[in-house]
Amino acid sequence: MPPRAASQILDALVARRCEIRGDEAVRKVYPDAKVATEEDWRTEYEDAIISVKVVDDVGAAIAHIEHYGSHHTEAIISEDPVSVERFFTEIDSAILLHNASTQFADGGEFGFGGEIGIATGKFHARGPVGLEQLCSFKYQVRGSGQTRP
Repeated sequence: MPPRAASQILDALVARRCEIRGDEAVRKVYPDAKVATEEDWRTEYEDAIISVKVVDDVGAAIAHIEHYGSHHTEAIISEDPVSVERFFTEIDSAILLHNASTQFADGGEFGFGGEIGIATGKFHARGPVGLEQLCSFKYQVRGSGQTRP
């Protein structure tokens, strides 16, 4: 992502009182960011905090997500269809978003009611088992910059 675009995104987040934590490359573009620690990459904050890392390519992004992610919801912001398809193919998460906010990852947005159970571990079957019980879903959402208030 070009430095100008990164600064614009981070400025918009800070304007909404989001705390930015970043790696060295982020801090060069956005010096007010706090230094991201190893623990930051593993943490899902229940607050307005984001940890940002600059990677060289989509392969490095996928490796970072596979190492630190929860396999629940992941997003890519990109105009490169090859990168988006690789991201959607190689990331093993329940919900993948392209150019849309991860805030859309809840039951109401998917038509399942207000909230759905969240589980990121491997599941096992109980009772009578057929093909339907052995299948899980991988939702792929393609957007054009949508956010959720």
